[in-house]
Amino acid sequence: MSVVTAVSESEPVEPHKTLVDGVVREVSLPPLVPLIRRGSLADLPYDNARQDPEAVLFSRKGPQGEWYDVTAARFAAEVHSVAKGLIAQGLRPGDRLALMARTTYEWTLIDFAAWAAGLVTVPVYPTSSAFQTRWILQDSGAAACVVEDAAQARMISAERMQLPGLTHLWVLDTGAVDQLRRAGARVADEAVTARRGLLTPETLATLVYTSGTTGRPKGCALTHANFFAEVDNAVRLLHPVFVSETKEPAATLLFLPLSHVFGRMVAVGCVRARVRVGHAPSVEGEELLTDLAAFRPTFLLAIPYVLEKVYNKARSTAESGGKGAAFDRAARIARRYGRAAAPSLPLRAARALYDPLVYRRIRTALGGRVRYVICGGSPLGTRFAEFFAGAGVEVFEGYGLTETTAASTVTPPRRPRTGTVGWPLPGTAVRIADDGEVWLKGGHVFAGYWDAARGAAVPYTDDGWFPTGDLGALDADGYLRITGRKKDILITSAGKNVAPGPLEDWLRAHPLIAQCVVVGDDRPYVTALITLDHEGLTHWRRMRHKDHLALWELTRDEELLDAVQRAVDDANRLVSRAESIRAFRLLTAELSETSGHLTPSLKLRRRAVLRDFAREIEEMYGTGEEP
Repeated sequence: MSVVTAVSESEPVEPHKTLVDGVVREVSLPPLVPLIRRGSLADLPYDNARQDPEAVLFSRKGPQGEWYDVTAARFAAEVHSVAKGLIAQGLRPGDRLALMARTTYEWTLIDFAAWAAGLVTVPVYPTSSAFQTRWILQDSGAAACVVEDAAQARMISAERMQLPGLTHLWVLDTGAVDQLRRAGARVADEAVTARRGLLTPETLATLVYTSGTTGRPKGCALTHANFFAEVDNAVRLLHPVFVSETKEPAATLLFLPLSHVFGRMVAVGCVRARVRVGHAPSVEGEELLTDLAAFRPTFLLAIPYVLEKVYNKARSTAESGGKGAAFDRAARIARRYGRAAAPSLPLRAARALYDPLVYRRIRTALGGRVRYVICGGSPLGTRFAEFFAGAGVEVFEGYGLTETTAASTVTPPRRPRTGTVGWPLPGTAVRIADDGEVWLKGGHVFAGYWDAARGAAVPYTDDGWFPTGDLGALDADGYLRITGRKKDILITSAGKNVAPGPLEDWLRAHPLIAQCVVVGDDRPYVTALITLDHEGLTHWRRMRHKDHLALWELTRDEELLDAVQRAVDDANRLVSRAESIRAFRLLTAELSETSGHLTPSLKLRRRAVLRDFAREIEEMYGTGEEP
């Protein structure tokens, strides 16, 4: 099995479009690579070591903050020794191995070692509660679990009476990798070769559990073929990302959770394409900025939250130095440049003027070499997409789900269209159903949801089309725009359908706002619950000399309320008056995963919010008269 190589740069193939009554209802693109007919992901480390043993696949951060390289030969050897250890512990082909840790080299090492041993990996978010963790381990029938630290080990140990099938628990912080290597020393190399030989593209590779915005998480059964269809087409399509066009070899620093299919897909894609990867366990704070500066990636994968934070921090820094107005001018220039098909000479000159003053600092915050960002998870928004493009960072925005091994659509190279999530990934078809729901089809679509009673995946459909639950529309050129979730649609007492997503996404991008929950189901008008962003609020207080005010006092401060109202007014321009937010309430509480109001992937648990803040909602409606 050979590594995926780049195709020569050329115009993207136009998608095939199907029209109904003059409206595009279905688009598809042929795959850029042939289907994999044999082998599995377990072969990738061995293929890389045979074909290019000195290729640098990873860089690891040492105890003193230094970074050192791991070659393809060394990674294959480490995978092989850990795989032998898993076999020595009595794990059988098809057994499930749960993995609960932050984004680290060991996570990727064990993932590939488990595949080499013929196992199925089950990611668990490191922030999961005892109940969530127990449910995933029970439902998947996990025979073994690797955790990062002692606290996670204690949590799972307390649940062992209800996990009779869990026979092994290893802790990374106390030397799990070395323990497995030592255990495997007595196992013959041929045992791993035999296990790998049992795997086919259709073999189950992993069970990835959905975040569960409602009800219990469901296990999505993803095969080795699903990953190959996803990563091989993505690597070919996004060739400037995975194969550097400059003297700097392609490299990325992973900081999103590998428990999430987005980060996992890119990690596998980088091993497939021999792209150097580093791991950073934190999305927050100075530690990530330090790692970015030291590692200096050429591309990143991110969720909109990360890019919004970079922008808002740069804006607040400029304002603190008395240069807020200059930053805003630079931002306007960048957006104009980012949306222009052919920038005029005066626009190019204006951009060049602001590049050393503003844009270069944005790029420096991302490590200094970043030219591309693959963005997913939720809509980035036109404002930020245009700004980063104008600042010299091309954003490939995509759309997908756990059930589709991450991306199903992506911005085509050199054919961006802000406000959309691009065209179908090659090998994918997108259909808009009669009710506006987005349906997907392709080799990357999962085998089905895991049925614990059967110990197998149950097919989701007979015809290969997967209904996503998302609402969207295709434009005349086949670009997809996501407008909301079917289950989130609000219907006011006047019968008006309201999609809360666009309003919430717009408001969350504001530097003062952390979370926004639009309310209005069976109500006379639309309102919103809003929480304040800690960093943005700290900066706002400092600039206005209001550090002495407590949070509850700030939520009643007229100047702050006016600032939030202006943000709401801006968001309301996106919708009709009947869909607009007429009133809002600032909450002193935080909506977080810990509070039970967000999933591990930062999606709203809407029912929990409406339940816990019912009193605040009732107060917004008062007598029921429209404001």
